Amino acid sequence: MHSAERQTVHRWILLWAGALVALVGFILLAWSISASGAWAEVSSGLGLSLFGWGGVLQAINAGSLLPAHAAVKDSLPPAGTWSLVSGTLIWLLGWGLVAAGTRRAPATTEGPSLAAGAPLYPRLARYRDFYWSTLGAYGGGILLAELVLVLLQTVLSSGVPSTDLSAVKDSGGGLSLPPTGAFAISLVIAAAVAFISGFVGASRAQRLSLPEATIGVLYLGLPVPLLLTLMERIPWLQLQLGYRLREVTYVASLLGRPELAYWLTFTGLVLALVLGINTGFVAAGSGRVDLKLGFELFVARRHVAVFRPSLLLGTLAVLMFGIIPPLLVYFIIRAAEAAVERTRIRALGLSDPLAASEALHSLKLREQSPTMMMTALSVGGVGVGVMALIIVLSVMSGFEADLQKKILGTNAHAVVTRYAGDLPEYAKVMESIRKVPGIAGQTPFIINQVMIASEGNVDGVIIKGIDPATVGEVTDLPRNILGNGSLDILYTPEKILSRGLDEEETEAPEGGGEGEAGGDDIIRRSGKATKPPVLPGIVIGRELAASLRVVVGDRVNVVSPLGTELGPTGPIPKNRAFRVAAVFYSGMYEYDSKFVYILLKEAQDFFNIQGASGIELKVLDIDDARRISGQVVKLLGGYPYRARDWGEMNKNLFSALRLEKLVMGIILSIIIIVAAGLIVATVIMLVLEKRKEISVLKALGVPDGGIVKIFLAEGLQIGVAGGLLGLFSGLAWCFFIEKVGIKLDPEVYYIPALPVRIEPLQTALAVVIAVLVTYLASIYPALKASSVEPVEGLKAE
Repeated sequence: MHSAERQTVHRWILLWAGALVALVGFILLAWSISASGAWAEVSSGLGLSLFGWGGVLQAINAGSLLPAHAAVKDSLPPAGTWSLVSGTLIWLLGWGLVAAGTRRAPATTEGPSLAAGAPLYPRLARYRDFYWSTLGAYGGGILLAELVLVLLQTVLSSGVPSTDLSAVKDSGGGLSLPPTGAFAISLVIAAAVAFISGFVGASRAQRLSLPEATIGVLYLGLPVPLLLTLMERIPWLQLQLGYRLREVTYVASLLGRPELAYWLTFTGLVLALVLGINTGFVAAGSGRVDLKLGFELFVARRHVAVFRPSLLLGTLAVLMFGIIPPLLVYFIIRAAEAAVERTRIRALGLSDPLAASEALHSLKLREQSPTMMMTALSVGGVGVGVMALIIVLSVMSGFEADLQKKILGTNAHAVVTRYAGDLPEYAKVMESIRKVPGIAGQTPFIINQVMIASEGNVDGVIIKGIDPATVGEVTDLPRNILGNGSLDILYTPEKILSRGLDEEETEAPEGGGEGEAGGDDIIRRSGKATKPPVLPGIVIGRELAASLRVVVGDRVNVVSPLGTELGPTGPIPKNRAFRVAAVFYSGMYEYDSKFVYILLKEAQDFFNIQGASGIELKVLDIDDARRISGQVVKLLGGYPYRARDWGEMNKNLFSALRLEKLVMGIILSIIIIVAAGLIVATVIMLVLEKRKEISVLKALGVPDGGIVKIFLAEGLQIGVAGGLLGLFSGLAWCFFIEKVGIKLDPEVYYIPALPVRIEPLQTALAVVIAVLVTYLASIYPALKASSVEPVEGLKAE
């Protein structure tokens, strides 16, 4: 017969003596290490010893160094060797005394109690010793989930490497998927592995097994995220593992801070493990696996009554119209109903006092109890959190989508260049790229930084040589030209002046209106045209045109500091005159004020370039641009060619947007956590209010696990109701903002109204977060409800 508790006897003299001896040994060890200057080497070993697997690695390392010990022992100073050996022995002696001072108490000689052998129903979360199998399930599960995530991400993103053109044409480069899609699939599978491991471990142990879970997560779960984090900071690890885990690090770098992505993913896997542990504990905590929920759901639905039409409609009205108007209407209606009912009861009491008493009792029963009011507040709190999360994330996604549209409308989805030098064979390269599946368009370009000057101002810009015949396949530049302008006029610069005169003639003769081509002040001309020489055309942005104070037909000078020409007084920068052929407006201030475009041939002559700087590509699926650009490089034979997708070229900007959205989502999730506190209070009040009913259920044979399921179901009902109400109201507000619009100043924000983009995944994720938080918040009150004794609950009845 084993006792339920283990008694331990402490011999305090030995404990204090051992602590003092160990302190002396520690001082000697510290002195010897300081004397030899070996703290840098020892600190890494001490840090490694904090983990359970650190001692094993240190033992293996010490064994490998034994053959070299004879060669280095003569180099140690005698005093340092003596203090090191004596300090180690004294340290071990001290801990031996501490161990000797702790002993288990001897077994009692008393016989078993009178209740020994009596049949008792197995208690929920009964005491058991530490189980290595449970530790293996929890720790092995989280480690296996991390390895599955890393391996699947690598395999699904990298695919089957191939340089064969037929393989590229047939399968698009093997089994590779877009990095974000591969990460989503890998994360779902890894979370399922962690959940199943937690469920199996908890169902076998029939308890939560918190020590095993903590040790498993700390000792077997932490090494992988720690290794990935150190890989970002230690060059040696980057060289050894970076190229093998490049797909993992790429997805992590989409947030701008890869370390943050690693730890957020680890937290998600730990959450999946915790959910599996709780689910397995609830399912098998009563002694057998019981997944049936019909009776428990029926009791919970009748008990808490969350899905009452009055509660749902009232909460929805508060979410849609605010707190004050619905509450005012509610209190006015309730006060009027109560006044009418009490007047009727008073009149009834004059004729039939018994009927009046029964009516008064029914009126009191219809009044909401404090618990029902807490339930309504909990549902409303969850709904507010979900609604705020959906609205804010949708608006931020709208800004991100608008910014992405403008960037991809001006820039290409991918760019193919050489690692060094220009691309003289661009025509042949374009012919090869055309065979890669997924390419929608391509165009050559030349890009450089120059100075542009007019009679009114000077500015630094980026000049780009383009092919007007193909640039429309890649960018939106032809569609961004203001007025009736076109890029084709770059081929016929002699028509620029006539176009400017035509626009002047279309103006209203007396200022009473605007012409068809004169809808923008910047592209209209004033005054009479002269007969200046024919100059090559240049296309500039609207903001740059306003800064230079030029219009279509005006002359500008482009100065390049990269090349020089020989003048009478020595080398001078290249300088060439151009005439403004058209003005474009992309909606991005940075592009409209810093980009100018000329013909590709003019750029070749001006910069003395044979060929092009690179080739811009447009792909059918922008999320798959990285994989397609990689296939292009493989098809071209690799080095010296390279390809960069739009995500890599604008990495910092989009990483900042994603990080901002993530932080905002975490901050807004605090609202749901606050609502989870209300759920804890509500379920605890339900437990206190229904102690009698719980005792009756347990007396009728409902196990402790069934009681846990009932109150978990009640908490989940609150979460599901609040999540659905928040989802409906959040989508309604998003559609309202999208259709009606919140006006913005286009001169400041470059958009006329607040953009909204509803993403199904993040919208569903907001509801899932609310349900998971309410589930976790209901566990403690459910355990408290299962600990209610039938005798205690019925004692006062």
